[in-house]
Amino acid sequence: MPDDDASDAAPDAGPDAPAPRTRSARRQFAATILVLEAFLVGFAALVAFGLRLAPPSVVWGVAGALALSLVLSAGLLRSTAGYVAGSVLQVAVLAAGLAVPMMFVVGGIFVVLWVVALRLGGRIDRERAERAAAPPPAPA
Repeated sequence: MPDDDASDAAPDAGPDAPAPRTRSARRQFAATILVLEAFLVGFAALVAFGLRLAPPSVVWGVAGALALSLVLSAGLLRSTAGYVAGSVLQVAVLAAGLAVPMMFVVGGIFVVLWVVALRLGGRIDRERAERAAAPPPAPA
């Protein structure tokens, strides 16, 4: 049975081979938060529907639009506009607390996660860039 680590290793392609493409940690973290928030909005919609807080068409229409916006903004994270849209949608998720008060708590947790994802992901990306720009160590 092959070793799992060995199957993930790239074959030695030589010095002319292009460097492996690294994905942005900031983008991965932010996209994960936005998609998880889309699920959160779906669950909040179930609560609002079960409590009959509004007509079903309003509950599902608003929740569907918000969830779809969250998923679409996750796809837009290639540009700055995606991060701006994601930040604006954090306010919308918090505003859902007006209908379902527990969303103030859970939405607040996701806002904190959003900020941490942006800051920590950005720091990881900067450190990766510094490491890639540094000269290779001299052979011993």
